[in-house]
Amino acid sequence: MGFVFTGFFLRGSAFTVPELVASLLDSIPFVTISFNLLFSSLTESLPKTSSISAPVGSLCKLSYIVTKPISAPVLLFTALNLPLVIAKTGSSITITPPTTFGDVATPINLLLAVTLLITLATSYFIVSTLVSTYIRSSNPSRPPVITPLTPFGNFKLLTFLEFSKSPLKCITRLYKTYGEVFTMNMMGQNITILLGPDQQEHFFKLGDDHLSQQEVYKFMKPVFGAGVVYDCNARTRQSQFQAMAYGLRNVRLKGYISKIERETHIYLDSKFGQSGTVDLLEALSELTILTSSRCLHGDDVRENMFTQVAELYHDLDKGVTPLSVFFPYAWTDAHKKRDAARKRMVALFASVIKARRAETPEIAASKNRTDILDVFMNAKYKNGQPFKDEEITGLLIALLFAGQHTSSITSTWTALFIANDPDIMRRVIQEQNDVVGGDRELTFDDINNMPLLHNCMREALRLHPPLVLLMRKVLKDLKVSTGGNDYVIPKGDVVMVSPSVGMRLANVFPEPDAFDPDRYAPPREEHKTPFAYLGFGGGMHSCMGQAFAFVQVKTILSVLFRKYKMEVVPEKLPECDYEAMVVGPKGDCRVRYEKRVN
Repeated sequence: MGFVFTGFFLRGSAFTVPELVASLLDSIPFVTISFNLLFSSLTESLPKTSSISAPVGSLCKLSYIVTKPISAPVLLFTALNLPLVIAKTGSSITITPPTTFGDVATPINLLLAVTLLITLATSYFIVSTLVSTYIRSSNPSRPPVITPLTPFGNFKLLTFLEFSKSPLKCITRLYKTYGEVFTMNMMGQNITILLGPDQQEHFFKLGDDHLSQQEVYKFMKPVFGAGVVYDCNARTRQSQFQAMAYGLRNVRLKGYISKIERETHIYLDSKFGQSGTVDLLEALSELTILTSSRCLHGDDVRENMFTQVAELYHDLDKGVTPLSVFFPYAWTDAHKKRDAARKRMVALFASVIKARRAETPEIAASKNRTDILDVFMNAKYKNGQPFKDEEITGLLIALLFAGQHTSSITSTWTALFIANDPDIMRRVIQEQNDVVGGDRELTFDDINNMPLLHNCMREALRLHPPLVLLMRKVLKDLKVSTGGNDYVIPKGDVVMVSPSVGMRLANVFPEPDAFDPDRYAPPREEHKTPFAYLGFGGGMHSCMGQAFAFVQVKTILSVLFRKYKMEVVPEKLPECDYEAMVVGPKGDCRVRYEKRVN
């Protein structure tokens, strides 16, 4: 992933394209590294082939973008009021800046700005190193502290840069050296990693009064809204979660299966036809949001407003970037679209809520609604106050965020792994024939009687969990023991668990890199070790939507595999897109399909 720093310069005397600044960036590691620490690249927001142009004006924006590899900085001029053309094809970026800038900025302004950046970056690294060293020496009871930053030595070995580029490889390497518990200092914040079932138990078992989610996920407030989930007190959040849990009870899930099955048949008949190839991630992402809207939002929204909801969700989703984690209110185009989308989403659902509340009791009862929107409309806090319309919209957005990526990514990986293994595919089809038999509607009992498909989904989640890093803020000192040593993680630290690394430890899951759904079946049952399997979290922080996710994904895949023969097109399965906020497959996800003959 690239990272960007932006500076603004007022008009001054003319100068040519500043080779001086470019050479400074190439020769001074502090500037390059500081950009990697502080900011997120905008290059990924460009389409695969695009051009952007803007007229000359009174202010220009100068962006120094560090792209892969980190040692190769690129000087890029982006537009506020500066003529410019950017073309991106695949991973290549072609930049055509003007040969002169008229009266844009003076060389002295540029030199002073770069000098200031160098000074600030150098100061930051020195202070961070001293602080880390002091903490390690003055607090021997804390876990081993990895000092990630130093202005001296080989910069390729800096742990922070390694973590920024590939967090899972970095954590895996440090696990082999330091064991189950260790601390890294990130931009002045101590982050302690917990790995292995014994350490992961602390993370998932302790309550919010000890390890809190609220402080580390506040960057989602602009998406969910004020007073929702991570922007409210524990009592309010508990009432909101109770309403969610009520809407996802088994009695309601039973009614969702027919809706999901019907949506899947309609989608496949209209999009797939008799045979062909299809990008499975794209298809299952579309199908996931269709079925989610039907179950969560209701028939009226799905049938009359789905296109609007999907477009608004897209802008909300794209408004959560790595930059958002540190600067959720930064003035960017993605954030501007995010904020506008949320306002429109609130207005849209307010109209739906108003229309539903205007119905007579008889009409409302005749519609027999089972969607979660209806649950939220009837929910109340412990003081008797109903949920506000804005809060209802925020909770619906939160549920869609939680489920859309997880279900679409998990269904894609599950289908790819099954289609890539002829023996597993044969067994899955045999299970479907045994359970469902002829052409009839699926039932809740059918879905719960597909252990192999269930375990294939479990295994896909183990190998490729969509959320690779989970965090909590330490509100009270936390005592841990590992390798015969006792440590104290002090109040103020952030603790982090990596499901991706934790579920690939060989001492927990033998042959951890192999797709082996039978590891969950008797007599092996490798997932039974407490807090070893983290596909849906664990303990009191288990994902409350996991039952819905299993129902949704298994229903979709049951219909898909019974309807079509399928094989993977590329020779190798795609890699993981670890540059994304929610990690899915990156690359060729095409499958070749042919309709089965009954």
